[in-house]
Amino acid sequence: MSSSTHPNCQKLIQRVAEFLSEVENLTPGRDLEERLNRQYGPGNAFYDDFARLIRAGLDGDEGWVATDEVQGPHYRRTRVSPPTEATRFCSITTVYMDPCAAAGGDEEVLRGQYHLHPYGEINCVIPVADGAQLKGMSGWQGAGWTSPGPGTHHYPEARGGPVVALFFLPAGRISYAASPDAPQPISI
Repeated sequence: MSSSTHPNCQKLIQRVAEFLSEVENLTPGRDLEERLNRQYGPGNAFYDDFARLIRAGLDGDEGWVATDEVQGPHYRRTRVSPPTEATRFCSITTVYMDPCAAAGGDEEVLRGQYHLHPYGEINCVIPVADGAQLKGMSGWQGAGWTSPGPGTHHYPEARGGPVVALFFLPAGRISYAASPDAPQPISI
């Protein structure tokens, strides 16, 4: 269970609200992913603040970053905030994936729960170790962004070390009833 009252958690929610106010009229998908990586990647104040606050939450064991085990301690997630007016009706969730710990120290890929994004997703990728990556719909992504479009579905995958996915879901919508056999939408 998240401790959303921690000061760093509150700072993160405020910064996410400010960020979402800048991108609220953009639709998740490949074009948004490219734009976010160009304009909001490492070196941008939003990205750097998100990464700093997430790492502080992990390093200090503050009780709000990916605290709920999904498949043991190497794959955890926590909803930090439900959709609110301040967050432009997007939920805020943190997911921690450590493929090295899950594989017993090997450099394997950790595959998470298959899911569908009914309205798409905006996902800030925060490596906890050098070389850590998260797989998005357009391929592997280190520090930066992925943004699966509406209706897309996939297994979240991590490689190269521990990584946190800080993601924003329009209306908080995600479905775990998706099937890998279902076709992808025309636009991903």
